[in-house]
Amino acid sequence: AAPAVPTVDPAVVAARNDKYASQGAPPMTIDPQKSYTATITTPRGDIVIKLRPDLAPQTVNSFVFLARDGFYDGITWHRVLNNFMAQGGDPTGTGGGGPGYTIPGEFTDKVLFDHPGVVAMARPGNDVNGNGSQFFITTAPYASLNQQYTVFGEVTQGQEFVTSIPLRDPDQNPTTPGEQIVKITIAEQ
Repeated sequence: AAPAVPTVDPAVVAARNDKYASQGAPPMTIDPQKSYTATITTPRGDIVIKLRPDLAPQTVNSFVFLARDGFYDGITWHRVLNNFMAQGGDPTGTGGGGPGYTIPGEFTDKVLFDHPGVVAMARPGNDVNGNGSQFFITTAPYASLNQQYTVFGEVTQGQEFVTSIPLRDPDQNPTTPGEQIVKITIAEQ
């Protein structure tokens, strides 16, 4: 059964925008030799992601830091496009927010956007070093993204929940909120 969705005050979530601006990116606290799993709890079920610190250690470190600090709890999937991807991680729900710091791009050819379930960082425009808190999960192959976005994980369970996130284009309907990310939990082995 799907978990009960807690009521989250949108103003509380939006107040997280630029939360870490004064401290900058977190120090490296993960061990790139260990295995990390992120579980995204949605109203319809869990999405389990194998994180890839071997490919993108700074990105995984930042994502783990934000998830463990509760940054993602209650944030919405603000951009969900059919046969492309679901994007979340912006506390403002507009596509313009973030944690208040950026980390450099970490590109790889070891995981390509040739299948659904690739997890990568979103970035503002062409700024390859503008990665913050926004991420996306593909719902279809999309080869033009190869080596253009930082891949930091792959869905291992729950891709059906990614594919069925209600579509939302904030450019066309900016007042309707997207579906909520209830929480993201991290496991380390």
